[in-house]
Amino acid sequence: MAEVIDRVEFSGIVLVRDAILKMPRPYRLESGEPSFDVPAHIKEAIIRAIHDNQTHYVASAGIAPLRGAIHRKAVKRNQIPVASPAETLVTNGGMHALYVLFLSLLEPGDEVVIPDPTWTCVQHLITLCGGIVKRVPLHEHLDWRFDPDELRAAITPRTKALMINSPHNPTGGVLNRADLEAIAAIAHDNPQLKVISDEAYEDILYDGAEHVSIASLPGMYEKTLSVFTFSKSYAMTGLRLGYILTPDTALMDRMQKVVLYTCNGVSSITQYGGVAALEGSQDCVAEFRDEFKFRRDLFFDGLAAIPELTAAKPRGAFYAFTRIADDWQAPDGRRDSWAMTEYLLKAQVGSSPGVIFGPQGEGYVRFSTACKREDLTGALETMRALFAGENVNEPQLAAV
Repeated sequence: MAEVIDRVEFSGIVLVRDAILKMPRPYRLESGEPSFDVPAHIKEAIIRAIHDNQTHYVASAGIAPLRGAIHRKAVKRNQIPVASPAETLVTNGGMHALYVLFLSLLEPGDEVVIPDPTWTCVQHLITLCGGIVKRVPLHEHLDWRFDPDELRAAITPRTKALMINSPHNPTGGVLNRADLEAIAAIAHDNPQLKVISDEAYEDILYDGAEHVSIASLPGMYEKTLSVFTFSKSYAMTGLRLGYILTPDTALMDRMQKVVLYTCNGVSSITQYGGVAALEGSQDCVAEFRDEFKFRRDLFFDGLAAIPELTAAKPRGAFYAFTRIADDWQAPDGRRDSWAMTEYLLKAQVGSSPGVIFGPQGEGYVRFSTACKREDLTGALETMRALFAGENVNEPQLAAV
């Protein structure tokens, strides 16, 4: 395992973050974190849990009130036929959920098909858990969705899982019902195959886009591991709370062991905050979504004045996955996505090079539009000046 860990790289986003945090006035568009504070009713529930001395050891699979709330939410909002709270597992955020399920599902050498590009941590989690990453491209001309024939051709007898993420990080693509039905057909044709559905951005949709949980389709709950987080919908990023849904009792048993022996369960008071999030007012979710849409439109309207970076507005999540113009090059002659990210740092603008999300991401950079309006407008202004050759008070930078 030590050798495997040595082969896993630190996230490229972290490298950019480390560089930009040293700057006097950075524009933090490299990190996918909502700028909002945790809603008041969730904070009050956490404070109340402290005052009620809910600070002792709890069941490692999750407190009963939260597992019950997750069960009800999954059935009502996601239309997933979860039979009971026993088919839910509480984790320390979405990333921990993915680690728990990969470690519980994979044998050494098992293949996991993932979208290319996709969130940077996924490939490393699979490697840590002994799996082999197999990439299938998402296509810009298909609004960052799969070609079903390419997806089907990638499945082999060694493929243990197919991972999907909709709405998608980093592109903002959204799989529609027909896409999911095609994926379900592939899953049904391959008895050994599980679908891992990362639904972190389930509530962040625009322009009439619909979120469909693949586990809600006929016969798919039994073949799906559904992963959710409180981080994006409720701005609870630092509180670390997520969950997994599955009716597979053997797999649930393994996953509970992994949770037990990695963290002995999630913070008790955070879990009470999760109960309030799911069962309290959902006005915050709608308010966040409306503001995310405003910020998306604000950024893309400003991006239209920067020909070096182009993209279509995404229908989900809160990212701008922008294509680098073919005729652009950095002062040192490089044209790749790392060169663009480093160039933007001259204007104190953080971004993520597309290649860190997979080979299909080369030639793109990702911006997060989840930050405050003034950061988006400030970043746009300094980028326009940078590409126009104007003085942007370039700081002294260490190499990224």
